[in-house]
Amino acid sequence: MHSLFTFQSTPGSCSYLPEETSRLGYEIVAELSPAEYEQRLAGGWRRFGHALFRPRCPECSKCLSIRVPVKTFRPNRSQKRAWKANADVKVAIGKPEVTDEKLDLYDRFHFFQADDKGWSVHLPKEEGSYRESFVDNPFATQEWTFTVGDKLVGVGYVDFLPHAMSAIYFFHDPEERQRSLGTFNVLCQIAHAARRRIPQLYLGYFVEGCRSLEYKANFTPNEVLSPQGEWIPFRA
Repeated sequence: MHSLFTFQSTPGSCSYLPEETSRLGYEIVAELSPAEYEQRLAGGWRRFGHALFRPRCPECSKCLSIRVPVKTFRPNRSQKRAWKANADVKVAIGKPEVTDEKLDLYDRFHFFQADDKGWSVHLPKEEGSYRESFVDNPFATQEWTFTVGDKLVGVGYVDFLPHAMSAIYFFHDPEERQRSLGTFNVLCQIAHAARRRIPQLYLGYFVEGCRSLEYKANFTPNEVLSPQGEWIPFRA
């Protein structure tokens, strides 16, 4: 790993729980191997592009890293319905790239989330910032595209590591929200990991009380990283 510099963000209102004060610790890297990042994931870090980050909030510890042991996962009824509802969706895996179609989908998703779930006001995503977040990576990352016919309905980014997969980010067409594409995306990743005998799927942070993140605990059984730095059973 070649680390360039580290810093902490200025404390401010939390985007997940507005009543809490948020602060993130960052490390910017020039080089990072999949094995090195897997170690960081196990310690509660996440990344966008070359920026690693983890919560460093002064008084709150509600951001819990969550992962699904692939071998023991069992879908619930709602997840089974989501799988069947998307039988017509084609999933293609390739290299990350930025296109006008993806930028438009990203913006429409975030504008909808701002209205529906109270996300912060969204400004149109520029090509440079999209590339920095999803396309320019310290190691090879996969882009998963979800289409119905010729229509792009979802885009996800996934890291493949020596003993795990990590879901980086996913956005979808708000006009297709009845499909539960976010759930379908995770189910596709679990199924892919099972076929390749990959033991863990990291889903990022679970935050109780945040509508946008609570769904992650529905993929059971799962584990969270305790404040003591140990992975422990969470939801059975």
